[in-house]
Amino acid sequence: MSRIEITRTINAPVNKVFKTVSEIQEFSKAIPHIVNVEILSDVKSGVGTRFRETRLMKGKEATTELEVTEYKENEYVRIVSDTHGTVWDTVFTVKSMEGQTELAMMMDAKAYKLLPKIMNPFIKGMLKMAIAKDMDAVKLFCEK
Repeated sequence: MSRIEITRTINAPVNKVFKTVSEIQEFSKAIPHIVNVEILSDVKSGVGTRFRETRLMKGKEATTELEVTEYKENEYVRIVSDTHGTVWDTVFTVKSMEGQTELAMMMDAKAYKLLPKIMNPFIKGMLKMAIAKDMDAVKLFCEK
């Protein structure tokens, strides 16, 4: 599956937007369909933070384990998950723009099992719409 890229301009300071996307406790407050978060590591923020996130997807709960693998405060955070035969690699970047913040999200999905290699291209459009909703929710949350 090719890369998904989505950008939003948010009327909030960089540090607030960055905290919202880089700290799972804040992110879960912004995204209404995240129903549970469990921190799995001693590290609670930054590189090495591992957590389990449960979301409602089409009326059913889906749980994923994720890890923060790169983190530069108020610049970018990389979050990686190895789920169902695919490595999901997501990078959020923030940039100050005249009192606003540009939030960009880039997601790469690398399937290493046969079924995801076949199915992932078919779900790309649906996934992109779901991520766009998440980005809109982050924007709304940060602009409150």
